[in-house]
Amino acid sequence: MMETIYWHVTEGHHKQTEAIKQAAQLLQQGHTVAFPTETVYGLGADATNEQAVTKIFKAKGRPQDNPLIAHVATKKQLVDIVDKYEPYVDKLIDTFSPGPITYILPSNGTCAANVTAGLDTVGVRIPNHPVALRLLQQANIPIAAPSANISGKPSPTTAKHVWEDLNGKIAGIVDGGLTGVGVESTVLDCTEHIPVILRPGGISLEELEQVIGPVNIDPALMENQSKPKAPGMKYKHYTPDVPLWLVDGSIDTLNEIVAEAQKDGNRVAALIRTDDVEQIKTDQYYLLGNSLQEIAQHLYDALRTFKKEDTDIIICQTVPEKGIGQAIMNRLKKAAHKTISS
Repeated sequence: MMETIYWHVTEGHHKQTEAIKQAAQLLQQGHTVAFPTETVYGLGADATNEQAVTKIFKAKGRPQDNPLIAHVATKKQLVDIVDKYEPYVDKLIDTFSPGPITYILPSNGTCAANVTAGLDTVGVRIPNHPVALRLLQQANIPIAAPSANISGKPSPTTAKHVWEDLNGKIAGIVDGGLTGVGVESTVLDCTEHIPVILRPGGISLEELEQVIGPVNIDPALMENQSKPKAPGMKYKHYTPDVPLWLVDGSIDTLNEIVAEAQKDGNRVAALIRTDDVEQIKTDQYYLLGNSLQEIAQHLYDALRTFKKEDTDIIICQTVPEKGIGQAIMNRLKKAAHKTISS
């Protein structure tokens, strides 16, 4: 066990500058540091240093054939680690970056082989978070950063989540408060003439198509692949402590399922929209909000809230698969023990 340094930073506060400097130095020295992005907290290491990147896999317990995303502060830094790319990529970067989108591009070999999992492509993005951008600028190196959690568990949207999973396993945690989007970046394969969504996320299919026209969705999105091009494609992810039942039906259907489960002696918790709180018939519940944006922001905290010692089953309704709802349902389906349709 190592000592994990914890910095709490507030935008504009003088202590932020010192914390960012210290965190950047640790990254430059080959250590791992967790930091906030606009999507979830990432666990960072120098993307050009294979030994440093190995520490990410060790801390998370992450399979090494699962590629990582390199984070950079500017378009120039992005261009410096990739090879020649399709013309539409510039339009995407100029429109959506900094932002919750990762581009899969030809790698020029700058990033270590264990970042790309031996592929000739690399995932790279510019995060839209002031703390992340300041840290990346200060470190002045590409930072490989998957979500800062134990592999397979719900991603962290607060520094507290990171501390619960990784205290004593990493060099530092930069606490920049609650993340904004709440689900990971959209991963877009830009190696073909028409780009392909490999993972839905903070930028929707509709938003992408408004800017560059047709965008395909990978038919293998929900299936296992032997050589995944992007994170989140091969292994089980987002799994809560207790089984999650996903219900495709009304609040009445959800209540019927709750009643049946309780009859069998199960302690049941529900993840529900705020508008449904008066109708839910279970003692334990988590209010996700009402809009899809609110649900996305609170989803991982909700999945982390209920523990084995006081809950046996978590039940959650499906949401419409439009906009960020595509990303929400992608995560819920991966996390679910089973899906029940009415």
